[in-house]
Amino acid sequence: MSVDRVYELLKDRKSTKVIVGVVDSGIDIEHPDLKAVIWTNTKEIAGNGIDDDKNGFIDDIHGWNFLGEAEHENMEFVRILKKGDDGSETYKRAKAEYDAEYKQAMAGKQQMDFISNIDKQIKTLLKKEDYTADDLKNLTTTDPQINAVKPQLIQILSAVPKSEFDAQIKGGKDHYDSQVKYHLNMEFDGRKIVGDNPNDFNDRGYGNNNVTGPVKQGAKHGTHVAGIIAQGRGNNLGGDGVASNNVQIMAVRAVPDGDEYDKDVALAIRYAVDNGAKVINGSFGKYYSPHSEWVYDAIRYAAEKDVLIVCAAGNEGMDLNEGGKVKERYPNDNKLSATEISDTFLTIGALNYDLDNNFIADFSNYGKTDVDVFSPGVRIYATTPENGYEFLQGTSMASPNAAGVAALIRSYYPNLKASQVKQIMMESGLPVNLQVNL
Repeated sequence: MSVDRVYELLKDRKSTKVIVGVVDSGIDIEHPDLKAVIWTNTKEIAGNGIDDDKNGFIDDIHGWNFLGEAEHENMEFVRILKKGDDGSETYKRAKAEYDAEYKQAMAGKQQMDFISNIDKQIKTLLKKEDYTADDLKNLTTTDPQINAVKPQLIQILSAVPKSEFDAQIKGGKDHYDSQVKYHLNMEFDGRKIVGDNPNDFNDRGYGNNNVTGPVKQGAKHGTHVAGIIAQGRGNNLGGDGVASNNVQIMAVRAVPDGDEYDKDVALAIRYAVDNGAKVINGSFGKYYSPHSEWVYDAIRYAAEKDVLIVCAAGNEGMDLNEGGKVKERYPNDNKLSATEISDTFLTIGALNYDLDNNFIADFSNYGKTDVDVFSPGVRIYATTPENGYEFLQGTSMASPNAAGVAALIRSYYPNLKASQVKQIMMESGLPVNLQVNL
């Protein structure tokens, strides 16, 4: 993406501010590289406990949090199983997926617990936290478990610093702990604290105005996504946002640690549309959608109101157009692989940074018709909570890169319709005559 070149070409052209709705895990709106670009609802008086603008949300100064104090959630297939066996193919598929995922999660957890325990033992033996490959080579012990993994650890620490290895251990441990404790736990109810009925679309009086969420670090994903779109350019604080001078970020928290609810997604889209967003980024998705019609209706509503939705394609490395596919990726705009229901919905895959046969990121979903555009999604540097910055990857990072481009177009060419912006982006993608690994 030649963003610097775009600004150079447009330097003499006037622009208008575009509101971008970021439907995600929450945003650290106090981040110094984001504070200046956070949308403010000027029709609402902060802290008076009154719905001043009569939009149905009290004190929604910077957006809305449809999750309230909730942080973690089950996967959708777990929620389907909890409702009981109805004899459907959906239940059978959910059960098979649960069994496979739970087995894999338990194996992964045991492996990470083992590595973490070995690491602690080595630190104790060496009497130091930050040990090196050479330290391990010189370590003598009779412990058979340590001796069994020493060659692999030496190889790892010869390639990466100990701090990075520690981060990998922590990341893996947190991932599998979260899967076992929350995502795949049949006894866990993450929705109870919200207080609504997620299966009743008319039960809408829920959530709050804390768009960061109850824990700042829980907003890491959304903060990173917002930064890709709008972190300051040329301010020496971190990376450069695609459209920082041209956008306001509306924070809409609807994506927990686990699978999002269809109701929250549908209401989040409608909230963003009704409050002035011209582009909505959705870096989330799942493969079961019990109330998909609510989301399809919201996508149609956005199209009617001339709003472009940009959504991540997913990170399973799958062909979303594979013949006879069992899985459908949600949200989408082609209901059950039929005719598109909207001409203002873009699905984004992820590109790697090297122009070779790995140009398509190995994790990225793809598809001849279901994935519209690819954009950078590997090692993307952007904001994280509590004044941080990190390199992250995923179609979750590719989507806001594309959303930023869409916002730039709508900023400099405000008379273009959302459907025209989609078409411009699809036709402006650079064709690459290259055989890639999929």
